[in-house]
Amino acid sequence: MIRRRRGGRRHNTETAELNITAFMNLMVILVPFLLITAVFSRLAILELNLPGSSTEPVEPQDQTFQLEVIVRKNKIEVGDRNQGLLGIYPNTADGEYDYEALSVKLSELKKRYPAKTDASILFEQDIPYDTLVQVFDRVRLEQEVDGDTIVRNELFPNISVGDAPVGGGA
Repeated sequence: MIRRRRGGRRHNTETAELNITAFMNLMVILVPFLLITAVFSRLAILELNLPGSSTEPVEPQDQTFQLEVIVRKNKIEVGDRNQGLLGIYPNTADGEYDYEALSVKLSELKKRYPAKTDASILFEQDIPYDTLVQVFDRVRLEQEVDGDTIVRNELFPNISVGDAPVGGGA
């Protein structure tokens, strides 16, 4: 005679194992991917600051060299906030900015002020994005060709960005 339990159900004494193989496979792929992309996204960030006000009164003995690069639609102006313009570089005949002349001037200024690391770049409205990137690169780094290698020297890596003052001429 077979005995039956009440309720007609059997109780399984084995416990079911939780299958986490698929989850572990996902973690093995996902964690390195997130770590790698986090490093690359950090390298692509350029930290910029807002320039200080040029209307504040400055004592003559406190006047130090403050590099300003002003990008206008038809020229690039390089100057000292306290002393005035140091160079004007009009667009070339085909309407392109004269980045080479800008690089030469910035290299001269770096040789004259080797401890200086900050610069303000002021843009007129509606300057193309490519121009912004080109000017940032020229102000931050200088590239020299040495045989088969390109040597990059740091110029003014601490960049402040702002709007160009009105009245620079058209």
